[in-house]
Amino acid sequence: MVASSAIPICHGTMESAQFSNFARQVVVGRWFSLFASFLVMTSAGAFYLYSYFPEHIKETLQCDQTTLNKISFYKDIGSNIDVVSALLVYIAPSWILLLICSALNFIGYFKIWQAVVGQIAHPTVEYFGVYIAIAGNSQILANTVVLVICVRNFPERRGVILGLLKGFLGLGAAVLTQVYLAIYGHDTKSLILFIAWCPSLITLFFAFSIREVKIVKHPHEFRVFIQILCITLVLALFLTVLTIAEQMVQFDQLAYTFVVVAIIGLLILPLFIAIREEMVQLNLNNMIKFEKSQSKPQRPIHAISHNQNHGNSHYSNIFNKPERGDDYTILQGFFSIDMLLICLTISIGFGSSLTAMDNLGQIGESQGYSTESVNAMVSVISIFNFVGRIFSGFVSEILLEKYKFPRPLMLTLTLLVSCIGFLLVAFPFHNSLYIASILIGFSFGSQVLLDITMISEIFGLEHYAMFYNIAQLSCPIGTYVLKVLVAGKLYDEAVKTWSDPTEYICHGEQCYRSSFTFLTGISLLGAAISLILVKRTREFYREDIYKKFREDMDSLKEEVELYPHDVRQPEVESIHVHQEGTIIKK
Repeated sequence: MVASSAIPICHGTMESAQFSNFARQVVVGRWFSLFASFLVMTSAGAFYLYSYFPEHIKETLQCDQTTLNKISFYKDIGSNIDVVSALLVYIAPSWILLLICSALNFIGYFKIWQAVVGQIAHPTVEYFGVYIAIAGNSQILANTVVLVICVRNFPERRGVILGLLKGFLGLGAAVLTQVYLAIYGHDTKSLILFIAWCPSLITLFFAFSIREVKIVKHPHEFRVFIQILCITLVLALFLTVLTIAEQMVQFDQLAYTFVVVAIIGLLILPLFIAIREEMVQLNLNNMIKFEKSQSKPQRPIHAISHNQNHGNSHYSNIFNKPERGDDYTILQGFFSIDMLLICLTISIGFGSSLTAMDNLGQIGESQGYSTESVNAMVSVISIFNFVGRIFSGFVSEILLEKYKFPRPLMLTLTLLVSCIGFLLVAFPFHNSLYIASILIGFSFGSQVLLDITMISEIFGLEHYAMFYNIAQLSCPIGTYVLKVLVAGKLYDEAVKTWSDPTEYICHGEQCYRSSFTFLTGISLLGAAISLILVKRTREFYREDIYKKFREDMDSLKEEVELYPHDVRQPEVESIHVHQEGTIIKK
């Protein structure tokens, strides 16, 4: 009796152990790490909700537009200057950086919320500047950690992976807007409190899941990314329809609750893809172990390393640069003409787009749009920010692979698209601000993705975190000049000319005409600069720029084909093991 009853108990214990092992494999796998990265980037999209609440800061300080734009400039400094985290990436585990990110986000926005609700007596411009910079710094920190880890986990599809990650970041504002409306309604002061605790909680929860994982050969990665893309496009379409519906129908709290449930359902769908990928790999790993047990022992497998040359390599051969695509040292990249051109396009492109996005509330107010319409435009910018990142990621990858179409040329085209958006703000007609929001959001998203992808392709992955942050340094320069010295000053002049100066508010189409005409001209200059980069990198983009990474993975002692032809049936009929350990599906 004892022996017979022990059999099902043992069988159940084995099944439990197998399930436990599989669950652990999912959690520590690179696909779950990617899923966690999507959610962290979505939460980091809170950064783009700033345009909802500058009026509360303006009311608290009783300040003019130039002063308000200075505070916005502090936000841009915090969100773009983070060399410390770029250095910490080399020495500190990712979870520590993400915990810091969570803390910075909460502290920054919580202190701003305390000031606008009157819990802080007589807050100053410097008070708001410091804490908005702290909050903004959490965004660039999350970006640095997530992007560096994911491009190392998926080096062959950098354009695609960065497009998806930056796409979720761009879509984050629209997602978080719906969650905030479900919890707090239309109380924009409470929005500040919401973006203090919600993104911080999400980052805290997934801090230990985002890590660098050993690369395994995957011949159908692109197919998986297409599946994830389809999910994100459905989410973007749902948010677009929802934004239109909110202009036609008054939603109550219960309706927003159902909306949030649907959004969360779409956001967790990539988790099931991650589980499927790990299940396929687990089955193949079991087959591999069986075949290896019947063959001679193999040498250990090592993952591709991207951090092999430190110390003196940072300072050697500063002006003796390697070929584009190889790993540059930090100083080689810093003194590169290509980096200078990229920084100039970022300064102009990001600076002009962020000037438009951060002033959207005041633009809508000056042109007679309702608060609800302005809120809808913020969601529209967020959605098309996402579309631009996804489009430029996938489309530029396909065009590059099939037609050798250089990414810098696509950057030129996106800068020209932004010019059309700026002209629609300068010379508006009925509901033209909606069209401008679409074009500006799309252009900005495309620029972000193209710039960070070009940096990884031209300068290599070894010091990608540092190069990414070096390029980001140029953004605050552009935003300060264009947002504070140009848009802010010209708006205040328009207030003096066309409105009551004591109200600090301008009404009429002429309020932003001069500043956005200037933004159009400067963006045309940025497009011209990008053409110089096109000419310099033309031969580079005609080559197979990812050949190096395919060769590196082919040199691994073990190659696994994770999929048979039909992804819905992951069983493999037979496996043949070569003498050197190469596994080929028959």
